[in-house]
Amino acid sequence: MEKLELQDLTIHWLRGGVTHMDGGAMFGVVPKPLWSRKYPVNEKNQIELRTDPLLLQYKGKNILVESGIGNNKMSDKQKRNYGVLEESSVEESLTSLGLTANDIDMILMTHMHFDHACGLTRIEGDGLVSTFPNATIYTSQVEWDEMRNPNIRSQNTYWEENWKAIQNQVKTYEDELEVMEGITMVHTGGHSDGHSIIVINTNGEKLIHMADIMPTHAHKNPLWVLAYDDYPMTSIYAKEKWITKALEENYWFLFYHDAQYRALKWNQEGEITDSIKREVTNV
Repeated sequence: MEKLELQDLTIHWLRGGVTHMDGGAMFGVVPKPLWSRKYPVNEKNQIELRTDPLLLQYKGKNILVESGIGNNKMSDKQKRNYGVLEESSVEESLTSLGLTANDIDMILMTHMHFDHACGLTRIEGDGLVSTFPNATIYTSQVEWDEMRNPNIRSQNTYWEENWKAIQNQVKTYEDELEVMEGITMVHTGGHSDGHSIIVINTNGEKLIHMADIMPTHAHKNPLWVLAYDDYPMTSIYAKEKWITKALEENYWFLFYHDAQYRALKWNQEGEITDSIKREVTNV
């Protein structure tokens, strides 16, 4: 299991499952000859996208960023369409660290699309219950509202089975919220209307999780946005603002979806100066 240790912050990447999505959709209007130089693509024109939650151990708290794709939440057709070859083993990952799902104090949800939120609930008997019953779950108010009342486009990704069992655990915010000292969620919009990023500043170290406005390292160019983005120009403006700031201030970039890198730093010339690569293992 990969980890990043920075004084009072340790980040572990848990195994939350994997999807394989259409490369053209993931890079929008960018021609394949350009994006395929930067990110591998298979014979079906799909790219591998991990759904691996980040476990932040910080100031005595266990904090999840995203929740994985869960287990037994999708039909065979959905698994085929989304290229799901592996479901979640988050609880097994926690066990290897001496933890259980009951030990999670907070979950920071950048947005509530199914590939981020399916892991919030699990099947028990004939119904669904909270996977992490002691956690406070944070997401933006805009995202929470659309999660419960999706429109004709978003109803395919906001699923009732991912929110009903956890609604009493959810806390929302408007523009930004410091969930605890040094960890701030910032509402950006773009990928979804309620999409947020996470900014961490501790002991001189700065980190940023840009979630799905920059799902992989290959999306570094502000203009390379997803066809899945509901508001692509909003994504572009947010990327331009935050990537510029992060490069100037030597941030770590953290990833949930990237199949190659867990975290990395770039210099202002675009060269990778430090990184943690994903360890590829057989399931």
